[in-house]
Amino acid sequence: MKSSKSMWSLETNKKRKTTTTTEKKKLSPNPSLPDDLLLSIVARVSRLYYPTLSLVSKSFRSLLASPELYKARSLSGHTESCLYVCLQCCPGYRWFTLCRKPDQTLSNYTTKKKSSGYVLATVPIPSFQKGSFSSLVAVGSDIYNIGGSNYHGPSYSVSILDCRSHTWREAPRLRVEQLCLSASVLDRKIYVAGCYNDSDSNSLKNFLEVFDTKTQIWDTEPIACSGRIDNFLYSKSTCIDGKFHVVTEREGVIAYDSKKGRWDRTGQSLYYLIYSNSFCEIENVLYFVSDGEFMWYDTELKMWRDMEGLVGRLSRLPPDVSVRLADNSGKLAVLWEEEDLPYCRPGFTGMKKIWCVEIALEKRKSKILGKIEWFDHVLTVPAENDLVKVLAATV
Repeated sequence: MKSSKSMWSLETNKKRKTTTTTEKKKLSPNPSLPDDLLLSIVARVSRLYYPTLSLVSKSFRSLLASPELYKARSLSGHTESCLYVCLQCCPGYRWFTLCRKPDQTLSNYTTKKKSSGYVLATVPIPSFQKGSFSSLVAVGSDIYNIGGSNYHGPSYSVSILDCRSHTWREAPRLRVEQLCLSASVLDRKIYVAGCYNDSDSNSLKNFLEVFDTKTQIWDTEPIACSGRIDNFLYSKSTCIDGKFHVVTEREGVIAYDSKKGRWDRTGQSLYYLIYSNSFCEIENVLYFVSDGEFMWYDTELKMWRDMEGLVGRLSRLPPDVSVRLADNSGKLAVLWEEEDLPYCRPGFTGMKKIWCVEIALEKRKSKILGKIEWFDHVLTVPAENDLVKVLAATV
């Protein structure tokens, strides 16, 4: 017969095992959540956290790229603007997206600061045709690469990056094999201006085609752009004031009014854009960084004005850095490069940092104030890498 002491010991051990098992069950996540519930939960999580969630498991990666998830996000009103960055590397191109990575500490020159938590994460996107600042545009959840790119040989091709599934698909081709082009978006239509080699006349001719992103069809008739219009070779374009503006090398700026179906000359105020890729349009206002200064274009007075309100080192960027701008839900996203390590020996190319700042914009009569929401070092890359373009997709 067992003693009362041994019986007590057995009963105590049994209770301990039961308690431990119960505690483990409470701490362990339920691995068998219904698919609909899991979909509903993830759809409400900010897209900024998706790169981290994709590391959980293969099934999570599959879920994060599924059409059902983005349908659920849309129905629940949780779509948001996400920044995508295209870098030209050696060799090829790489894509990154802005995401959250909390609890980081970075060195800001001689002072320490707590990281904003924003970083650029690599996006596993298959290789694509060469892109350029002028050939890449974003509409909704898609990024379009029109004609492959400028300066890389003739091309008809148009490809679309789906920023939900991170896959490329082909779109209807351009009608003419372009030598170079510049694309901009107006009312969800993509306006493409460029040059092609006319075999009949053995000369360069301009073209302007319009792609409707809703119907995925090019307009049946190309828009006339010959006569006294300057050659569109190596031109830049932007859409403001309801018009498609083309900046040409010799004759300045012309604008196409789709409602009136005509071209108008607009003077020389926007001519500086021909030498720069540091501009973007936000809510019908054109923003520009020139020699490190933040500026905006007054369409009524047809002149550039300085942005006010910025303070400290971000009131003016170094004049020799490469800068790219994007509309991020009505805020100005600015990315620029900064050399980190100097060239110190043959064969050592060094590294450089990519910084990002998000600026809230406030219009006050005849001026625009900028307020810095956050800024941070978001990526370090080899010095030979170059910023191509920053775009915002809605997903």
